[in-house]
Amino acid sequence: MLSRLRQLVWQHAPLVRLAGQQGVLLFASFSDGQQRAQALHCFGSDFAQAWEQVVSHYGQWIQKQGTTPIWIRIDWARQVRNAPLEQLEQWLKEVKRNYMRWGLILGSQCQYAFTEQELNANAMLYRGVRVPHAAINKNNFRIYAQRKYGQFDFDFAPQQPVHLVDTAGVFISPDEGPYLLYRRGRNAGRQVVNDLDAERVRQVIQTASHYLCTQVQPNGRFYYGWHPCFDREIRFYNTLRHASTVYSMIEAWEVTQCAQLKSAIDRALSYVIDTFVKKDRNAAGEEVAFLVEHNLTEIKLGANAVLILALSKYVEVFAEQAYLPLLEALALGIVLMQDPETGQYNHVLNYPDLSIKEKFRVIYYDGEAAFGLMRLYGLTKDSRWLDSVEKAFDYFIAAEHWKIHDHWLSYCVNELTRYKEEEKYYRFGLKNVAGHLDFVANRITTFPTLLELMMAAEQMIERLRHSEQYRHLLEEIDQKAFYEALEKRARYLMNGYFAPEIAMYFANPQRILGSFFIRHHSFRVRIDDVEHYLSGYVAYLQYLKKT
Repeated sequence: MLSRLRQLVWQHAPLVRLAGQQGVLLFASFSDGQQRAQALHCFGSDFAQAWEQVVSHYGQWIQKQGTTPIWIRIDWARQVRNAPLEQLEQWLKEVKRNYMRWGLILGSQCQYAFTEQELNANAMLYRGVRVPHAAINKNNFRIYAQRKYGQFDFDFAPQQPVHLVDTAGVFISPDEGPYLLYRRGRNAGRQVVNDLDAERVRQVIQTASHYLCTQVQPNGRFYYGWHPCFDREIRFYNTLRHASTVYSMIEAWEVTQCAQLKSAIDRALSYVIDTFVKKDRNAAGEEVAFLVEHNLTEIKLGANAVLILALSKYVEVFAEQAYLPLLEALALGIVLMQDPETGQYNHVLNYPDLSIKEKFRVIYYDGEAAFGLMRLYGLTKDSRWLDSVEKAFDYFIAAEHWKIHDHWLSYCVNELTRYKEEEKYYRFGLKNVAGHLDFVANRITTFPTLLELMMAAEQMIERLRHSEQYRHLLEEIDQKAFYEALEKRARYLMNGYFAPEIAMYFANPQRILGSFFIRHHSFRVRIDDVEHYLSGYVAYLQYLKKT
């Protein structure tokens, strides 16, 4: 595979100056797919000298590992900037954490070199969630540098010279490539994709849903998440996110029809229902049900809602009627949490006495509750659920909830206007996105719920185009800017995808391959993170099919 890269690298690698010498600077990374990639730098007076070193390192890697690497990535330096360490530290204060897109070379002989991917994958420029900007983590720096070089003699003195390296590269595996990677910038380091077409989106849905499938344990409980820099499990749980993740898996099953995924869905649903659903009676003597949080002390409005979403979707997709009585009980649980006068939902109850713990916690719960009831109404046409949502929307409109630009409210109002075509609902849905388009288009973080927001709104906008009575409302939104923002966000989400050329630098590449991460949380992978990417792309695939 290495020989197939030579011509491509030769065509692109320029001469740069490093420590007063002109030459070609290459970075060669090799991985067996199971362990963190070994990344080595090679500097020669011309391309031939630098490539000879790459070949030598390749041979040494094979001799040591006893096998050929399955992933090879070659990066070349496009530009080298010199600065004292104290200047670098000032620059880093202007960079969002984990968004440093330059490599670094340190040492009097330029003997210590680290690509951008190594720096990020080893949390070398990450000082924790309380530090919003990039910052040198000396401890993590030394741990990785000593593992890589055996020793690391660098004292981090303010006047120490450092070299910042801007790179581009190419990647190859037995199954893919060679393909070029984006140069420095927000897309840097991942495969150049000129067209995010339906086939590519379908592939992403398949790998991300497979990842979630592997996170469902035999008893149905998820591995909640991982810190991939060090392959550390996130030891926490959240039943709301368990249920909402299952919902996204059912959405994905409609695309993949994967038997393994269906099995994981069944295990996960059985686990959450058997372990965390508790039942009671309302004032009318009707059975009500609640999805109780994992600590068994509180009931979240949103938890009931997303379990309704998951079970409603399950009934719709798999024609399984056995869940209908539980769905009714869960919906009655939501109605019990609603103020009959104002329509406002109470967000958190104490369990088991059902007293109000918090009238409001997060805006998401309102949209989740209304959306869940609308989906159940779509199944059963039971007017109780529509009545509850309409009462709630009177409150949402009065409270100007559209100013929050919440994706769950976008889902809900889209569903509501399928059954109740009223101007006030359409206006709410349009306001929920119209003033948010610049944020959607340009937000530096991937923010996957933004794609969900846009996809639900797009379905409503599409119906508005065919409405003689309400088509004029479309004058309230810049449709060209809307679709440009939608497409830009869909493409931008690929910056959160653990493709092999990114995953190879982390502690356990196979664990995270094909999943999605949150970069500013040190590339965290959590089931609900993947869920939101997945739901957005499932909707985007449906959109691509109709356009």
